[in-house]
Amino acid sequence: MTEYRLHKRLGYRASRLARIMQNRLETALSEHGLTRLMWCVMTGVGEEGVQTPSELADYVGVTRPTISRLLKTLETKGMLARHNGSARDGRSVRIALTPQGQAITGGMRGVVDQINAHFTAKLEPEHLAAVLSGLELLAAGEEQSLTDF
Repeated sequence: MTEYRLHKRLGYRASRLARIMQNRLETALSEHGLTRLMWCVMTGVGEEGVQTPSELADYVGVTRPTISRLLKTLETKGMLARHNGSARDGRSVRIALTPQGQAITGGMRGVVDQINAHFTAKLEPEHLAAVLSGLELLAAGEEQSLTDF
């Protein structure tokens, strides 16, 4: 049996880096009362055009109940609104950012980009490509919706 070394294990290193990055992001977002998951929802709607609760749950990678709670919270904060999707099907719901949500998303985008740039600048382009490719390989076949991540 090989010797156990916590600090050399992939899970420990990946978790530690994820927490470091998460803390930096959530510190920046906290001035607007946002969490990382709320930011994911807002950019999914505002930046990538994701419009339905189901699509948002898949986009963010969380369960449907989790996305419902996030949507309710963001709606209460006045950052997004739900609308009927079509006249033919009153059951479908579409999500849109409110003007307040658009302003916050636009204003925070540069800050979030700077945080990303801080970490990606530590790697040469080929190393960044290898890390992203490796992460994709490790996650392949492990698809599951989470209540949080």
